[in-house]
Amino acid sequence: MNNSIQIQIPSLAENIRIVESFIDNARERFSLNDDIYGNIMIAVTESVNNAILHGNKLDAKKNVTLQLNVDDSMLNFTIIDEGVGFDFHNLPDPTSPENLDKPGGRGIFLMKHLCDEVAFENEGRSVILTFYLN
Repeated sequence: MNNSIQIQIPSLAENIRIVESFIDNARERFSLNDDIYGNIMIAVTESVNNAILHGNKLDAKKNVTLQLNVDDSMLNFTIIDEGVGFDFHNLPDPTSPENLDKPGGRGIFLMKHLCDEVAFENEGRSVILTFYLN
């Protein structure tokens, strides 16, 4: 089985519900179990939120693309924004004492805990979240 589905949404915060529906549809189509579904929902919506807010700066003329590729062993969600990218090599550690009270900075940390793999491409404009199926 090799399947791919994709959506593109304008960079508006309320469009996160379209992403939730996309994930719900994927859950049904690929019979995802509850454990992986919860992790996917949190990690993918967090990543799309980052793309809307930080990548595209809430510019509704810029889109976020969400792709899902599924094969027998894994799910790959790719989230692409049209922003300038960011330095993903030098992210502050949200668990270090000086960052504990900061409101942001936990999203990527969270994604890395919920996904089996997190990769950045295209200067950080593309994020690939991988979940193993076992």
